[in-house]
Amino acid sequence: QGAAVAFVDVAAGQSAALVERLSHADIAPQFIECDITDIPDYGAKIETIIGRLGGCDALINNAANDDRHTIAEVTPAYWDERMAVNLKHQFFAAKAVIPAMMAAGGGSIVNLGSISWHLGLPDLTLYQTAKAAIEGLTRSLARELGRSNIRVNCIVPGNVQTPRQAKWYTPEGEAEIVAAQCLDGRIQPADIAAMALFLTSDDARFCTAHNYWVDAGWR
Repeated sequence: QGAAVAFVDVAAGQSAALVERLSHADIAPQFIECDITDIPDYGAKIETIIGRLGGCDALINNAANDDRHTIAEVTPAYWDERMAVNLKHQFFAAKAVIPAMMAAGGGSIVNLGSISWHLGLPDLTLYQTAKAAIEGLTRSLARELGRSNIRVNCIVPGNVQTPRQAKWYTPEGEAEIVAAQCLDGRIQPADIAAMALFLTSDDARFCTAHNYWVDAGWR
């Protein structure tokens, strides 16, 4: 779509392969290896990206981990680790890009939430706690940053068909998901990306402080 894109990830091999697959794009994406739970390093990497790209018009906070767990398995250390990978980084990434967005006269921040806590799914207590908090974070940031023309929204995906999800779902489970939706078919990553693209575009210039569901009607 003509945007200069950079992203961070801990999965260096997979990320490098993605960059290679997209090398034909008019503006090839840039990858920087980073552990987002290391907040000082993450902030430094964001500064590097802003310097390379010459600014920041949009931030997509997408990183998360939905490993299953029981309440009995949760320790204070595990709690902190889950909040670090699912919630904490979203605030500090937003904080890091605010100066560049203000200098540019505005910008768009998109936080990725989840349908899971709205459904109350089992074995996801900490993940769902973090995802619920993201909706509150979104509204708070939108209020604080709106007068600087920085919009903040949350995408609430339904059950997206990804390689990671394949670890848990059988064909019968896949059929149950589709049956619970209003629409037939499985949500794809591109469907979520399309909403993110809209929310970061000028077409969404008066869209802020809201949740945008891409769930095929599964509520």
